Amino acid sequence: MRELVYYVAVSMDGYIAAPDGDFSAFPVDPATVGELFDRYPETCPVQAREHFGVEDRPRRFDTVLMGARTLDPARQAGMTTVYPLLRELVVTHHEMPEGGDLEVLSGDVVAQVEELKAQPGHDIWLCGGADLAGQLFELIDEVQLKVNPVVLGTGIPLFRSGFRPTAMRLMASEQLPGGVLLNTYRRE
Repeated sequence: MRELVYYVAVSMDGYIAAPDGDFSAFPVDPATVGELFDRYPETCPVQAREHFGVEDRPRRFDTVLMGARTLDPARQAGMTTVYPLLRELVVTHHEMPEGGDLEVLSGDVVAQVEELKAQPGHDIWLCGGADLAGQLFELIDEVQLKVNPVVLGTGIPLFRSGFRPTAMRLMASEQLPGGVLLNTYRRE
């Protein structure tokens, strides 16, 4: 069975973005970004692939799942695809503009993701955001946090409510260049 992996950048105080969705406070260290894209080249957005020299095929993920607000910055920039090497699924209750290879999920998203996990293929990358991560919490197999050396003070939390407290086990913690910690957690 495929795994659902919440792989996301987060501040030291647990926020994935400022209250307005801005994440520009997270430092962008080229060595850190390069190392992360070496590990998971499929997570490099299309507009950054040439800049970082990313050409590899997917290694771990073949599908990306995101909420509509996570996709908004790309849509506002006129992009119709963000991760061209992946099947791109957007969860929304609203109409999405035509164009690109984005697939829309709505309705019973938990049931749809359960079906998706049962299909053959590589793992599924849950890209964000907090609402979707909260809705899908019981289906998340692994959480990989890119903990950035910055405190936001307020913002969009890692998860929004809708689930019970759950113990997680730290499987690995690795310091990357630029002071980012990559912490990998799995369910107890």
